[in-house]
Amino acid sequence: MERPARADGQVLERPTRSSNPRRPGERATQRPADHPSLPAARIGVLLLNLGTPDGTGYWAMRRYLKEFLSDKRVIDVNPLIWKPLLNLVILTSRPFRSGRAYQAIWNRERDESPLRTITRSQSERLAAVLRRELPGEELMVDWAMRYGNPSTGSVLRRMIEAGCSRVLLLALYPQYAAATTATAYDEAFRALMEERWQPAIRTAPPWHDHPDYIEALARSIETHLAGLGGTPEVVLASFHGLPKRYLLLGDPYHCHCMKTARLLREHLGWTEDRLRVTFQSRFGSEEWLQPYTDETIERLAREGVRSLAIVAPGFAADCLETLEELAIRGRELFLHHGGERFTFIPCLNDADDHVALLGDIVRRELCGWIAG
Repeated sequence: MERPARADGQVLERPTRSSNPRRPGERATQRPADHPSLPAARIGVLLLNLGTPDGTGYWAMRRYLKEFLSDKRVIDVNPLIWKPLLNLVILTSRPFRSGRAYQAIWNRERDESPLRTITRSQSERLAAVLRRELPGEELMVDWAMRYGNPSTGSVLRRMIEAGCSRVLLLALYPQYAAATTATAYDEAFRALMEERWQPAIRTAPPWHDHPDYIEALARSIETHLAGLGGTPEVVLASFHGLPKRYLLLGDPYHCHCMKTARLLREHLGWTEDRLRVTFQSRFGSEEWLQPYTDETIERLAREGVRSLAIVAPGFAADCLETLEELAIRGRELFLHHGGERFTFIPCLNDADDHVALLGDIVRRELCGWIAG
């Protein structure tokens, strides 16, 4: 069959159209001659990440921030209070500030954010791994963003049109949080409400304590530090923050972060003083998960710590929060208050062991849908 042109989806096998195409589990029947044609059935794997603006200018940033900050999973303040504040105050000034931050890390060669570049690469490399490890399986690997482009709905529609009658959703967050994992799946479910013939759907669980994830993190830290002239006195494991209230409401995110850090510390053979947990990116006036990353960086420098490293285990790909907030502003803060040597350890991104881990998760979650 002729395969429709796809923007980004990685098709692992090219199915051949029979005269009587059918979905998995459907009995072979003789279709009437005037029956609408259907693509041969395949399984889809959809990677989901947070999101990215299309550019760094005011209007691109405003569109992105409005979509992001209108999500009730992210901001659960009374809409009668939040909407006027968002539209009349925040969205008049914040796009300029956020745009400048994105300009500092923008991938100018491709004119896109690093998160989009890396997520695309993760999808392409995962497709290659699955092609090698699951020969003969009719899989299609693609990627989408919860906020911004490519949108979750548009990519799901593309996958359905390509014949994906079963789809695994894999939100790229090792630690579960309602404001990240859940809202990514929410958006996919909303898109599916528009489909006449919905595919079967599975969602992948978090992998905060997966042995291969912990090993990949430890290897990335050891490899990075081995290339430095000396060993940092302290390493901060900085996770994205959440309001403390979310923890009290039952969100497991804090527990997942602490378990990841404990397992990583045990794997490295380090003490709690050597590898410390902090939380970043807070905004607003209410209390968030503590200790705060920025306050900890400043305090350590003032207390006489001269060398510091930061790793961000909660991010599957480098983005604004890691490349600008930690690697740039974190460095400036540490040096300004007396620190001397600072290093940021990149996220796992599209490294071989990280892609292999994603492949392992996909194979596990496709059990019963695939032979291997």
